[in-house]
Amino acid sequence: MNKPNLQSAELPSAFTAQMQAQLGTDFSAFETELTQEAPVSIRVNPSKPALDTTGLERVPWCAEGFYLPERPSFTLDPLFQAGAYYVQEASSMLLNEALKQTANLSRPLRQHPLRVLDLCAAPGGKSTLLASALHPDSLLICNEVIRSRVSVLRENVEKWGYPNVVVSNHDPEDMDKLAGFFDVVVVDAPCSGEGLFRKDPDAIQEWSEVNVALCSARQKRILAAAAPLLDEGGLLIYSTCTYNDVENLENVRYLTENGFRNRPLNLPAEWNIVEKQTGNAVGYQCYPHRVRGEGFFISVFQKTAFTATVKLDARTFRSIRALRPRETASAAKWLQNPSDFSFWEKPNGDVMALPKALEKSFLFLDVALRNKGFGLEIGQFKGTDFIPSHALALSTIINRNLPVVALSRENAIRYFKKENLVLDEAVKGWLLAQYNGLNLGWVKGVGNRVNNYLPKDWRIRMDIKEYA
Repeated sequence: MNKPNLQSAELPSAFTAQMQAQLGTDFSAFETELTQEAPVSIRVNPSKPALDTTGLERVPWCAEGFYLPERPSFTLDPLFQAGAYYVQEASSMLLNEALKQTANLSRPLRQHPLRVLDLCAAPGGKSTLLASALHPDSLLICNEVIRSRVSVLRENVEKWGYPNVVVSNHDPEDMDKLAGFFDVVVVDAPCSGEGLFRKDPDAIQEWSEVNVALCSARQKRILAAAAPLLDEGGLLIYSTCTYNDVENLENVRYLTENGFRNRPLNLPAEWNIVEKQTGNAVGYQCYPHRVRGEGFFISVFQKTAFTATVKLDARTFRSIRALRPRETASAAKWLQNPSDFSFWEKPNGDVMALPKALEKSFLFLDVALRNKGFGLEIGQFKGTDFIPSHALALSTIINRNLPVVALSRENAIRYFKKENLVLDEAVKGWLLAQYNGLNLGWVKGVGNRVNNYLPKDWRIRMDIKEYA
């Protein structure tokens, strides 16, 4: 792997002055660290325990996070393609600890499950972390405002396999029908990216004090739109991958002056995360010379202002229809616990399984959000036949007694190249292709052929000769 070449991409003088003021005598260590290769870290999917993590160093603030000794070809790893783990920068996993210390992640009696919004979600690192951390009866909405980034978000969410997730494409200001709806809103705000300089030296060329000011203004606009979406007492978790106080502490101050109180965290000193303070509020900064990770800032707030909460009405929904009893029986046999779900069809024919514990919320969201995909899309009817979806194959709720075919690593990679496979034995009908016991997707035996049903958009285009 080529190491970043920051010597040829000199740090902007204004950025250097900013960091010298922040770090003092530590600046030299910080500057040197930026010339080193960035650590490689992953976070495993607790619902798909297929990856052997024996001997790997754990990320201190995330039980599912691990460092790798080197960067492999993730694209050509069948376990990665099937959602066994997510490649995530270690510092950003600090969200996991912030949630543990401030949110009730269980579901106590007489309390509705959490409704959580990841407002700036693509490509999906924090969304998949949230999905793993939340109680299964909680609702997670993963929103991305930039349309071109929604497809990668949806793909990563589908790989993770959880049924209690909504993917939406809205500007925060267009979500006003959800006023007071959420218990937790995560704003991992678009920023100047100072914390990613060694991973992306091109970001250095884009940095300027003007851009920092523009980012700060945009962040305040996002926070202003996010505030009404929280119920009174709800949590807002704000984070960036940058260092400067304009985008970090000034926005911390802005929240404390606009209906929020800060929720300090208790972080062990040996983690080497720096506490930064403004007034009576604090945020937490990761520096690459102090932690095995990149630059990252996080701060947690609780809403004190009152917002009139929306009223859910499950009787009014826009377009989906409940499956008829015969259709329900046909679709239900593909799930492990079908009695936990209700089954609905979208206008395009996609059949969705909605967790009954969240049905009322899902039906409300069908009215409140225009651009979204929710529940688990499990397939489509073609006449009387049910055609299972790729999302169903990767889901955590699929019937575990369906027929399977075990693939070698080479055949698993060829599956993700969307090549038709030649198997040792003739097979017939729908089968789950598996590698190391993990579902990869569907194949179908037809006569002497085995057809590959991987979606075209998921096909690996990398040359695999050197890895075969």
